[in-house]
Amino acid sequence: MSKGEAGLRYEVVPSQDGAATPADIIAHENGRSLAMLGPGGARRELTTAEAFLTEHGGRGANSGAVLPVLLGAGLGHALGRLLEGWEGPLAVVDKEEELEALSGTLANLPEAARGRILVVKSPDSADALAKLTRWQLEQGGKPLVPLPLAFYQRLDKAYYGALRESLNASARFDFWSRAVRPRFRSATPRVLLLTSKYFLMGELEGACRKLGIDYQLVAVGEGEVAQDVFVRQLLETVLAFKPDCCITLNHMGVDVEGVLMDLLARLQLPLASWFVDNPHLIIHQYTRCVSPWTTLFTWDADNVPSLEAAGFEHVRYLPLGTDPERFSPTRKAVPDAWKAEVSFVGNSMLYKVGGRLKHGHFPRALLLPFREVSAAFAESEFRSVADFLCQRFPKVYDGYLRLPDNETRLAYETAVTWQATRLYRNDCVRRLLPFRPLIVGDGGWKVEFRHDTPQPRYLGELSYYSQLPAFYGHSAINFNSTSKQMKGAVNQRVFDVPAAGAFVLTDWRPQMEQLFTPREMACYHEPDEIPELVRYYLTHPGERSKLVTAARQRVLACHTWAHRLQTMLEEMRAIYGIPGDTPTAAAPGTAG
Repeated sequence: MSKGEAGLRYEVVPSQDGAATPADIIAHENGRSLAMLGPGGARRELTTAEAFLTEHGGRGANSGAVLPVLLGAGLGHALGRLLEGWEGPLAVVDKEEELEALSGTLANLPEAARGRILVVKSPDSADALAKLTRWQLEQGGKPLVPLPLAFYQRLDKAYYGALRESLNASARFDFWSRAVRPRFRSATPRVLLLTSKYFLMGELEGACRKLGIDYQLVAVGEGEVAQDVFVRQLLETVLAFKPDCCITLNHMGVDVEGVLMDLLARLQLPLASWFVDNPHLIIHQYTRCVSPWTTLFTWDADNVPSLEAAGFEHVRYLPLGTDPERFSPTRKAVPDAWKAEVSFVGNSMLYKVGGRLKHGHFPRALLLPFREVSAAFAESEFRSVADFLCQRFPKVYDGYLRLPDNETRLAYETAVTWQATRLYRNDCVRRLLPFRPLIVGDGGWKVEFRHDTPQPRYLGELSYYSQLPAFYGHSAINFNSTSKQMKGAVNQRVFDVPAAGAFVLTDWRPQMEQLFTPREMACYHEPDEIPELVRYYLTHPGERSKLVTAARQRVLACHTWAHRLQTMLEEMRAIYGIPGDTPTAAAPGTAG
């Protein structure tokens, strides 16, 4: 006899034939007794399994059409019969640790059976249901069928009874026939935003409002439990809102196991994932997430071929943009310290590189040539660090290939890219020093230029949302130097600064020609050109004004977040809409 929680005691009734499995277990509490089997013995448990097998066909064509969930492991009679008569997977929910220790039902399972069984031991019924829902999605969304053992229903009705009711409701509810439907049938699509803390999600919400697009939000959490909650909320919203597609940024909400991708494929609900950072530093984790129901959008056209080569069927170029309501000409008063003839806003990358090297624990064979490699990569036309190493530094490439895993290799690629950006950005900004520029950023700039004269002016980092829109308009020249992670693409500053009614001098990028004409953007092709161009535009305010006017007109006409969202949704309609289908007008607030 052993003592359980809250005065509950268990009495083991040994088997008369000397078997290791008890003949019964009796629970005693407050003068009341409850037998796990009682009169009839094993037959009481077996009845539950036999009734299920009779209804659902046992072994054969129908085996696996549903997902049996045994509520309580019992003494193993029902579980053993299920394993014998059912070919498909099954689940067991049993939180009674002391009972399990006495019965050994789960601990003594044959090895061959363990892979077929999901065991849920969570003491919280909501968490147990979340785990069962996640398992259900992994198994293709088949109905969950509860198999309650009477002993457990009486032992803890609040827990096992709640699960029984929830699973019964799930079995009766034909979710998939209600959730799967043709997409993009109405003229105005309905959008589900998978929201995260990423700063551009607010811009997408604003673009939806600007375009009059109905949208709903589903918050992406962190951790396994949060992921389960996210999936449940997603399913509920899909059923109620009837979206035409989902949109996320940088694959937020997409789990590496591929559960979300499988779910969206089952729902025939397309996902647009817009990468506004280097996708190759993210997408490597999602090797199981290649799906025809996902379209990748990337802010850098150079990424399209490599993403297609990685197996993604639908990849589109979609550059960055701006919010013209936030970045607009303003007469807002600013501190005198913000005013400058020439300014630069950006990170020195000094501490970011140092941190990556410190935490990367790279071998000496990669650290010793690191500076040389990074400088050469900055000067090269290569987009991929791995391809660059293979072609230009084969010995370093061999060391790179010997790194323990893909994560470490990507960490080294990132370090090289950041160092290349640091060297390039340092060289460009140094050309501004004769003009005593105002440098806005981290403290690494003071280290970089500590021996230089004349010294620039320094200002700490400014808030992108609340300070930069006003800051740009108080510099005669806003200088821009693009990161080396995007050798062909343009960054956001070339859209934000003109939208704010200010002048930007930026480095030329090949993809810029698709976005602006020469009369709309002032560019330098090489760092050597910077001093002469700065002198020219400082002494020709009229030329600056013409460029600002032309660039702002272009941005407002073509490069807002609303334009980007509209392009994205047009692409999604072209891919996932019914060919030849004519979209119908939908009344406001209806699903269409």
